[in-house]
Amino acid sequence: MKDIHPTYYEKAKVVCACGNTFTVGATKELLEIEVCSACHPFYTGKKQLLDTAGRAEKFKAREKKAKERVTKPKAKKPRAAKK
Repeated sequence: MKDIHPTYYEKAKVVCACGNTFTVGATKELLEIEVCSACHPFYTGKKQLLDTAGRAEKFKAREKKAKERVTKPKAKKPRAAKK
């Protein structure tokens, strides 16, 4: 039962997309994240646009675009007569 646990790094480095870095305890040496407490709107009090378009809106936009691209059906080629 020994050696079943992953290696624990006491000083794992965390790098945020905003450039902020700090250390935590983790099972990976380097963690790359997109949002941290230094740039998250809840903690900073600033309103930022992270990803405002939801799945339904994206789907509706694709559906509308597809309807605009409707093409005429292709004319069928006459088949060669069988002998």
